[in-house]
Amino acid sequence: MHDLEFFRSHLDRFAEMARARNLALDLDAFRALDAERRRAITGVERLKAERNQASEEIARAKKAGQDAAPLIARMKEASATITAEDARIAEFDARLRDFLLRVPNVPHSSVPVGAGAEQNVEVRRWGRPPEFAFEPRPHWEVGERAGILDFGRAAKIAGARFAVYRGAGARLERALANFMLDVHTREHGYTEILPPFLVNTDSLTGVGQLPKFAADMFHLEGTDLWLTPTAEVELTSYHRDETLDAGRLPIKLCAWTACFRSEAGAAGRDTRGILRQHQFQKVELFKFTRPDQSYDELESLVANAESILQRLGLHYRVVLLSTGDMGFASAKTYDLEVWLPSAKTFREISSCSNCEAFQSRRSAIRAKAKSGKSEFVHTLNGSGLAVGRTWLAVLENYQQADGSIAIPEALRPYMHADSIPAAS
Repeated sequence: MHDLEFFRSHLDRFAEMARARNLALDLDAFRALDAERRRAITGVERLKAERNQASEEIARAKKAGQDAAPLIARMKEASATITAEDARIAEFDARLRDFLLRVPNVPHSSVPVGAGAEQNVEVRRWGRPPEFAFEPRPHWEVGERAGILDFGRAAKIAGARFAVYRGAGARLERALANFMLDVHTREHGYTEILPPFLVNTDSLTGVGQLPKFAADMFHLEGTDLWLTPTAEVELTSYHRDETLDAGRLPIKLCAWTACFRSEAGAAGRDTRGILRQHQFQKVELFKFTRPDQSYDELESLVANAESILQRLGLHYRVVLLSTGDMGFASAKTYDLEVWLPSAKTFREISSCSNCEAFQSRRSAIRAKAKSGKSEFVHTLNGSGLAVGRTWLAVLENYQQADGSIAIPEALRPYMHADSIPAAS
């Protein structure tokens, strides 16, 4: 959430941000609401001054033995008006807070301006697409053919957009998560966290998921709890309402969790396979940094995520998102997109963002230096990686003509095998 005074003083900048992000932002409504609130505050302050004066006059009248009833009546009338106006101001405050909670972050100056994905900028590529002596199959066919992926029974258990991983398929999912966590904790310096998979409204509001994206999540009826859409929520809130030691920054955390999304806006998209599921697993990378170090740490975070793809031998590219394609809380985002042979295209497998102070202001996370100065930290997040999408990328890129699947060398110690055989 943006600071009210800063927002009020920089409306032209936020109008420009809205145009760059290709969204509607009713600044006239804000101006009217803000002006009415300020008039109400001025009026209440005047009434409170009058009430204080009346109180002093009452005391003097009583001391002089005079009739204070008219003054008392005037003071009671002023008090009643003040109570009503305070309630009205509180309503204005709530409406302004709700407005500001729905305003996205301001993009960094290095972000390309564009209406959508078409204006994203490719930064680099790594590796080459695999070559096949046969027509490569999509991952759902590879998985079902090998007997390691079952959509029919998943639908029976839970419905559409769920999958059951079976046998070596389940082991491959687990192997990928363990491999990612081991690399990030042992080599990249992250501390592993295993958080709750249920999160409260304050946590979701602090990270920027609420109130704007309520329809994209699952809420537990009769509670203040939601199924987590991403471990970014838990990792942000790990230090919510805290003041950190600036000398300890950056703090680097990672977490494996299941993630749950309603995909409310994705009707008809990616209905085959496991690209877009209601439940999926992800290893999340997260950093709390000083403002002066956050963009260097963003590049480092991207490199950490890239290293997983490189060790798995998966062809990918890094893309800098345009203003019209980046997330609500982000100031700058790189997407990592992995090559899928069946579609002959790249698909997102990780999104790495610097949110600057946007989330820390909403979550009240500051850092204090030895000098005593305190400031909001910058928060960074990225998938390191989305486990299910890595799973399907392995199937597609390592499929064999006979229906078996070769295991990337980096995963063999976790799988205790060099291939997944074709179904007998």
